[in-house]
Amino acid sequence: MSIKLIAIDIDGTLLNEKNELAPATIDAVQAAEAQGIKVVLCSGRPLSGVAPYIKKLGISGDDQYAITYNGSVAQTVSGKVLINHSLSYDDYIDLEALSRKLGVHFQVETPDYIYTANKNISAYTIYESNLVTMLIRYREVNEMPRDLTISKAMFVDHAQEIDRIKPLIPQSFKDKYYVVQSTPVFIEVMNKEASKGNALRGLAAKLGLSADEIMTLGDQGNDLTMIEYAGMGVAMGNAIDEVKQAANAVTLTNAEDGVAAAIRKYALK
Repeated sequence: MSIKLIAIDIDGTLLNEKNELAPATIDAVQAAEAQGIKVVLCSGRPLSGVAPYIKKLGISGDDQYAITYNGSVAQTVSGKVLINHSLSYDDYIDLEALSRKLGVHFQVETPDYIYTANKNISAYTIYESNLVTMLIRYREVNEMPRDLTISKAMFVDHAQEIDRIKPLIPQSFKDKYYVVQSTPVFIEVMNKEASKGNALRGLAAKLGLSADEIMTLGDQGNDLTMIEYAGMGVAMGNAIDEVKQAANAVTLTNAEDGVAAAIRKYALK
């Protein structure tokens, strides 16, 4: 069965080792679009952090889509939300308290801002702010608005701190939430229904597509669900072992234009 939709992770996959969109990748994506294949960027970033790459790839219109916040949201590239699995204020209270117990920096992301109660704001919160083009709001816990739409929560800290706390997250939290490490310095927590795989499954249903008609490309733990879901799950050459083991194929690394190679090998006619 031919590929009709390609879902691509951004960091470590679409972007090369310099966090740049390589000309070969742009050419391959545009060749796929020219053959009527939809290209959907799937990222832990909000739409504001995905939009610059959507623009560079020439993807536009209400019939083009993006999956953001690691699958908490599926939307058109113009911003119309189709699927939304958010966290509640009570979730925020529980997760923020856990961050203090674990002794790790913490933040949440809404459609508009990054919120943190850490007076000494983590360098990785600032990094995330710059990466996704979203302002930071410092608010003590008792100042947090109760009506916020919280797309995801994040434990953010040095890699050794993230390694330290990862086994300390209680099983009850893992049962209640979708908990995934997306980078060496981020552990992300979302609604249990949120994942790239679930969002892609929901989007495919809306578009009348089967898993066999979908190809996915990714490199990290937060890409695993969509790699497992797709009929053609492709791991980057720089992917973690768990993703490579789940994939149908392994392409070149992101430094070697692995996305372009996979599109040309598995998707283009």
